Amino acid sequence: QVQLVESGGGLVQAGGSLRLSCAASGGTFSRYHMGWFRQAPGKEREFVARINRSGSTYYADSVKGRFTISRDNTKNTVYLQMNSLTPEDTAVYYCAADISVGVGSTPSDFHYWGQGTQVTVSS
Repeated sequence: QVQLVESGGGLVQAGGSLRLSCAASGGTFSRYHMGWFRQAPGKEREFVARINRSGSTYYADSVKGRFTISRDNTKNTVYLQMNSLTPEDTAVYYCAADISVGVGSTPSDFHYWGQGTQVTVSS
């Protein structure tokens, strides 16, 4: 069983930055493909970014060039650096682990989830 705990959310002004962290426990972190999703009120959960166990990264078009996903296998942690934030980035951000083939970007492709951390960007 994998446990994921996000941190680093908060309130930031438009144009600002935040770094989210997700600490994993209960398994072999280096074997997992990791992802970040977000969900705004009244909307479906959407893909933000993923980093495979190989280090390959993928981003949603809406965040490409602004967000960077990274991982530190020595700390069992995945990060999401978010720059140039806009009010449209406001959402609950979730960390997720894919213990399978590591090719999908939908919520059903991921097997374990954190509880989420709120990011609010004011205009």
